[in-house]
Amino acid sequence: MTTTRTLADATTMRVGGEVADWIEATTRDEVVAAYEAALADDFEPHLVLGGGSNTVASSEPFEGTVIRVATTGIRALPHAERPHRPAGEEPPADDSVVLRVEAGESWDALVERTVAEGLAGLEALSGIPGSVGAAPIQNIGAYGQELASSLLGVELLTMGDDRALEVRHVPGAALQLGYRDSALKRGTLTGVVLSVDLRLRRSADGRGQPVAYQQLASALGVELGTRVPLADVRETVLALRRSKGMVLSDDPDSVSAGSFFTNPIVSARFASSLPADAPRWSVAPQPVAAVLPLDAAPEVPSLARPVPQVKLSAAWLIEHSGIERGFSLPGSRAAISSKHTLALTNRGGATGEEIAELARFVQARVENQFGVHLVPEPVLVGLTL
Repeated sequence: MTTTRTLADATTMRVGGEVADWIEATTRDEVVAAYEAALADDFEPHLVLGGGSNTVASSEPFEGTVIRVATTGIRALPHAERPHRPAGEEPPADDSVVLRVEAGESWDALVERTVAEGLAGLEALSGIPGSVGAAPIQNIGAYGQELASSLLGVELLTMGDDRALEVRHVPGAALQLGYRDSALKRGTLTGVVLSVDLRLRRSADGRGQPVAYQQLASALGVELGTRVPLADVRETVLALRRSKGMVLSDDPDSVSAGSFFTNPIVSARFASSLPADAPRWSVAPQPVAAVLPLDAAPEVPSLARPVPQVKLSAAWLIEHSGIERGFSLPGSRAAISSKHTLALTNRGGATGEEIAELARFVQARVENQFGVHLVPEPVLVGLTL
C-alpha cells in the first residue's frame, strides 16, 4: 500500500519533510518488491526505515521512496534449521535457544518477551527504541551488553553476482560488528535486513548474564559480575533510561534520537592530556613487557604492540565544554535534553536543520575545548554536520 506521509511522522525526533513515495511493507514479498522497484530507478533516492529511532532528516521534501519495513514474526529455530557454526566455534550449550525475529518487530517488545520467557542475553538492552532489523546495523548496546554477543547472523536481501536480488544468510562475523558500527552501516555490505537470528540462554534460575556495567550494578545494589533476576535487570535498566529521558513516553526529553554522539575512542596517550577526572575506559590490551635472551638470533622479533586505546564519555566532554542540560541556541526549537547532555531534543516544531545546527555547535565547542571530534550516531538524511 502506498500513502503520502512525512518522515516527521515516523521518526522519534519528529523531524523530516514530506516523502514522494511511501511504502509500508508488512510482508517479505512486499519488502522484496519495494526494494527491487527502488533499485530499478538509478536516479531516485530510497531510504529503508524501521522504527525511525535513529534517523534525523531534513525538513525539505524527500524526493524518493521510503520503504518502511513492518514485517512481524518470532520463532524458535529447531536444531535442523539453525545456521551452521563457523569452523572452530564451540558448540552451543544445551540451554541455548535460537530465535529468528522478523526485521519489523519492536526491539523492546522482543526484549520484554525474552525476559518473560526466561531467556538471558538481551535484558540490559531493555528500553532501546526502534526495530529489530536496525539493531545489527548499529550493533546496539547499553549497560554492559551488546547485540554482537547474541547475534548469530541475519537474513539479508542483497544483490547477487548476477545482479539479481537474493536472500543470503550472513553470519555475525561477516557483519564486522564494532562499537555502534557494522559493515552494513559503513556500506561495505549492502541490502535490507529481513530477519535477525539470536542465540540466547534459557536460564534455569531466572537470572541473567553477570552484570557488567558499574552504574547498573550500583542501581541494583550488587557487585559487578553478579547474576540477578532477569526481570530486575530489565526494570532497573528501564528506570535508568527513564531518568535520562531515553525511554519513549510523554516526556518532552524523549523526543530525540537517543544518544546523538558516540563515545570517542582515542589513544591512551591522548587521553592522558585530558583532565584527570575525565571518565575513560580501556578498550584495547595494554602493552606487555617482552624479554629476549642474551643469545637471541640477529633478527630480533618485533616488539610492536597495539596502541592502547580508551573510550571517553561524550556526555562529560559536552558538559565540560560549557554546554549545560537544556541549552539551546537563540531562537531555536532544538535543545540539549534537560536530563542528559548526550541527547538532542525537539522542543516542538523544530526542523531537522535546527537539530543539525545545534549538533554542529556542540561539535565545535568540544573540539575547541578538548581537541576531540564527536561523531554523530543517528543516520542523517539530507543533512550534514
